[in-house]
Amino acid sequence: MAVTLRGRLATSQFGAMEANSSREIEARNYLEKHRIMELLTYLTSALLFFRPEKPREYLISILEQLRTAKVSGVAFPFFMDNSNIAAMFQMLDSSNKGSISFIQYKEALKTLGLCTADEVLKDDGHGITCEKFMYEVKKKTQEIWSAF
Repeated sequence: MAVTLRGRLATSQFGAMEANSSREIEARNYLEKHRIMELLTYLTSALLFFRPEKPREYLISILEQLRTAKVSGVAFPFFMDNSNIAAMFQMLDSSNKGSISFIQYKEALKTLGLCTADEVLKDDGHGITCEKFMYEVKKKTQEIWSAF
């Protein structure tokens, strides 16, 4: 009888683990489908970059602007203007070569919440210029916003 009870407990625990695993997979799929993690990473990056006095109000404002853009078809909000993006590039290009490495580029995109750690980006072997960096930041921001 003890073996039967032990067997039932093991089966019950396995079923619970399987259910948890299934729920985790469902949750992960949901987050990926709706690009929630990218949105949260982007919002967090913007929050840390600008450090507003009232962070909750700032986040609400961003989300309201996003909703307005989606409903009305107006341009999606860009919270970093050209001068912010150029300043970030200049910090990365500390030796003033006029370009940054592909690794620096990918890390900057991850920091801004515009790229995931496992996202594959094409490295053409050339350095990333300021113009290309600015273009890519705007393009990736637009891609993320348009997904919502």
